[in-house]
Amino acid sequence: MNELEPEMIEVDGVKIAVRHRDGSAPGVMWLGGYKSDMRGTKAQVLHEWGIQNGVMVTRHDYSGHGESGGDFEEGTISRWLNESLAVFHRFTAGSQILVGSSMGAWIALRMVQELVKAGQANRLAGLLLIAPAPDFTSELIEPRLTDEQRRILEEKGKLEQPSQYSDQPYVYTKALIDDGRNNRVLDGIIDTHCPVHILQGMADPDVPYRHALRLLEHLPKDDVTLTLIRDGDHRLSRPQDLSLMIKALTALREVSLGRTP
Repeated sequence: MNELEPEMIEVDGVKIAVRHRDGSAPGVMWLGGYKSDMRGTKAQVLHEWGIQNGVMVTRHDYSGHGESGGDFEEGTISRWLNESLAVFHRFTAGSQILVGSSMGAWIALRMVQELVKAGQANRLAGLLLIAPAPDFTSELIEPRLTDEQRRILEEKGKLEQPSQYSDQPYVYTKALIDDGRNNRVLDGIIDTHCPVHILQGMADPDVPYRHALRLLEHLPKDDVTLTLIRDGDHRLSRPQDLSLMIKALTALREVSLGRTP
């Protein structure tokens, strides 16, 4: 699918690539995963769905990702959160459904906390979290590190691990892991002020489905739906997975419209 060039905005001295299409609210804001970009399968499907239904859709690449500037190894949750909030305030209008995939779900949950803190809970129409990986640095990476890997991380400031999704290894920096501790969300109640739908594959090798169950324990105040996909992997990009994503998104939007006076 051919697309126009992205619009570039500067956030903390780095050019961030954004693709935004106007449409009706509640709109949809896409938040991608670690080392993914806004031209991936799920993001493109959301974009096309927005066109077909006249819905506002906003996508962007974090610094060091996709078409944005910046060095990937300088990225942290705090930095990518700040960029996402900047895009949210600059491009979106009215209420929004945040769609976060893997690490993007963590970013979405932190955005919720920051928006609520700023008195903007009314901007939240819903959350769709796909294979959510909140606190993945402290919950999923650190516990698995060997003594040798910890030594390398301390001495070199980064650790490289093979990736089943790319020829290039995953790089985890000490800065990312240290900053992750300051952005933990699984240490108290997360009050989203909006309905939440979680899609989680039970055959996910990267984020165990029990991690999604644990997230549920921290979302006791709001309407939360969890869909477990028995043979689903981490990407959840098969046709049947994409169909579930659109079905969940449509339901969240209908609930939001039903609540509108």
